[in-house]
Amino acid sequence: MHSKYNRKIFFTDLDGTLLNSEKRVTPATMDALKRWADAGHLLVLCSGRAIDSIREVKNSLGLDFPGMFLSGSNGSEIYDCDNGRTLFRTGVPLDQVKVIMETAKKYGIHCHTYTDTHIISPADTEALHYYRRVIHTPVIIDPDVVSRLPRIPSKCIAIELHDPQKLERFRKGLLPLVGERLTLLYSSPKYLEIFSSEAGKGSSVARLCDLLHIPLTDALAAGDEANDISMLKAAGLGIAMRNATEPVKQAADTVTEQDNDHDGLAPVLSGVLDS
Repeated sequence: MHSKYNRKIFFTDLDGTLLNSEKRVTPATMDALKRWADAGHLLVLCSGRAIDSIREVKNSLGLDFPGMFLSGSNGSEIYDCDNGRTLFRTGVPLDQVKVIMETAKKYGIHCHTYTDTHIISPADTEALHYYRRVIHTPVIIDPDVVSRLPRIPSKCIAIELHDPQKLERFRKGLLPLVGERLTLLYSSPKYLEIFSSEAGKGSSVARLCDLLHIPLTDALAAGDEANDISMLKAAGLGIAMRNATEPVKQAADTVTEQDNDHDGLAPVLSGVLDS
């Protein structure tokens, strides 16, 4: 067992990284995670998903290790599983939510946001149904999205299933309206994440390492999409999946030999444990 003075911390994206195409953790990867936890190291599940959705993944797949944290909505919220408490939370100001929703409507793009318990969507769309194939959070439909928000939401997400250029036009149209307050990053070709510039997965790496007094050199981070790049750069070891986009691979220190469907992460974790 490692002491708290030489423990490491592993920040991993979910979809396309820790999870395979069937949204499962394969046995070899699960064994590597168990070895990681048994050695006294820490595990952080990082996603564009909201905290409740990450928690559902954690519970349904049996990811039940000591020393686990959840980093949701691209680092907008950090949750300590052992102690059942939120360590950090930021979000999108309500005036900006209004601008985002109005601009999405102008460009014909589906966009929704969240409370702690629900998705809040202005309309019941094909994109929303596609999103909820994996995300099982209940939905409230209301054209006046802001009126349904008891506090600032952790993020908004814009979804376009058929025309990536349409989503990119929306991104470019929204950017000058939100200035430097918000970050707009793709988590897949269909999903544009919109969140506070205080957040970001890289910021969550730095923030949690600082809270836990773990040097960034003892942090590992793995991912596959553009919203993962900041955490790969922040961690001492940035790991791109073989199935990652080219910009992610270029930002990483190493690329896995196998993809997320063939236990890409397992040998990397085992290599760190055995070194």
